[in-house]
Amino acid sequence: MYLKQRRRVFWEWSDSELHNRCHDGLLSDGGQIDVQVRTSHTGAVQLFVGAYDGKGSMLFEEYYKDRPGESMSTALTFGVARAMSLTATKLMPIPSTARLGIYRKA
Repeated sequence: MYLKQRRRVFWEWSDSELHNRCHDGLLSDGGQIDVQVRTSHTGAVQLFVGAYDGKGSMLFEEYYKDRPGESMSTALTFGVARAMSLTATKLMPIPSTARLGIYRKA
């Protein structure tokens, strides 16, 4: 297993002062998923979803600024399902719209 090579979306989302929970998972092809949820300073539940190949290179990263009406646990469950779905279908971000969470087949 290789160290994840974080990209811009993760570093824009990252804030070590906020309470968070995470789920790391290994994929059958040696890749990894990384799902993190946190509560912002304003009380919003925020979500980060990332996937990395077997060498640690980013496949995709996305974040949600707010998951209205969801608890941290519910948002984390959604994020894990989203990561598994995107990695199973081999969908990749479209470069110009990656921050918007828009995907296309590779």
